[in-house]
Amino acid sequence: MGNGEQAEQRVIVALDVPDEQSAIALIDQLPQVNFWKVGLELFTSTGPKILEELKSRQKRIFLDLKFDDIPNTVAGACRSAARYGVDLLTIHATAGRDALKAATEAAQEGAAKAGVQPPKLIAITLLTSISARQLAFDLKIPLELPEYALEMALLAQESGLDGVVCSPLEVAQLRQTCGDDFLLVCPGVRPTWAEKGDQKRSLTPAQAIIAGADYLVIGRPITTATEPELAWKRISEELTTVA
Repeated sequence: MGNGEQAEQRVIVALDVPDEQSAIALIDQLPQVNFWKVGLELFTSTGPKILEELKSRQKRIFLDLKFDDIPNTVAGACRSAARYGVDLLTIHATAGRDALKAATEAAQEGAAKAGVQPPKLIAITLLTSISARQLAFDLKIPLELPEYALEMALLAQESGLDGVVCSPLEVAQLRQTCGDDFLLVCPGVRPTWAEKGDQKRSLTPAQAIIAGADYLVIGRPITTATEPELAWKRISEELTTVA
């Protein structure tokens, strides 16, 4: 257990809903959840209002906007996003070394100007919906998938980022190579009783924590469950076995 938190406190629940009303209904339904992910769909719908709502409830926030652009644009976006006082912020590793370095500096600047703690900046190694076959045949990348994920993680680490987003299948190798102080955030986590959906590379929550993940991002198994509170409780109970 890398960061000393209770295992269930290391679950980030994805607010993958279309509007503010749906998001607040879910937050109200799951008061015991401390860490929420706001992604592209919800942020595009509500803007920073949903972040203000979460902050007012003393919740932690993973702002998952996956910036990927030229260095100047990425820096500007990170500078602006850091002012919201979020805990985690994402950028694609494929934006390149210059953009990654610019992002780290800009996030520090934006947070300092707003008088808030800077976010932990984490890079996307490879989307968990992409399979080894798609990496080779669609994206024309000649590396094996684990090797590619490792190269992206090392690029992020060398560029001064705090960690990466990776699938649970890569987490053990990245933990071994990148060390204990590098944050590993794993989406694509699926309990045995949940459907995998479009996730190609997944493990159960307990398996991902044992492999070395710091945080797990879990959305649909909880948020689309008939009883989200029961789904959260089941996952929390499963994780007590690795606490």
